[in-house]
Amino acid sequence: MLALAVATPGQSVGNAYAHGIRNGRLTACDPGRIIGRVSDTRQKAAMSTMAQSVAVQQEWQLFEQRLDELVTVVTQLKEENRALRQRLDTLMTERAGLLQKNEQVRARVEAMIGRLKAMEHGA
Repeated sequence: MLALAVATPGQSVGNAYAHGIRNGRLTACDPGRIIGRVSDTRQKAAMSTMAQSVAVQQEWQLFEQRLDELVTVVTQLKEENRALRQRLDTLMTERAGLLQKNEQVRARVEAMIGRLKAMEHGA
C-alpha cells in the first residue's frame, strides 16, 4: 500500500490525515499508523543490522576459539616432535654403539675360530 500525508493550510503534517492507495482507491488512515509503520520498519532494519552484527561477532568468536585450539595443537605437536627427535638421537647413538660392539664380538669370534683351526691343524 502506498501512503502519503496531506496537510491542509494551517495544519501541520503531523496532524494531517494520511491517505493511501489501496486497490486503486484513495483511502484515509491515521497518521500515527503510518508513522508507526515507518518506525517499525526502522526498528526492523536496526534489529536486522544488530542481528547481523551479533552473527558476525559469534562467527568471530568461533574463529578465535578454533584458532586457539589450533595454536594449542601446534604447540603440542612441536613438543611431541622435539621429544621424538631426541628419542631418535638416543636410539641412533645406541644403535651405533651396538653395531660397534657387534663388530668387536665378530672380530673376536673370527679370531677364536682362526686359533681353533690353527690348533686343529697343529695337532
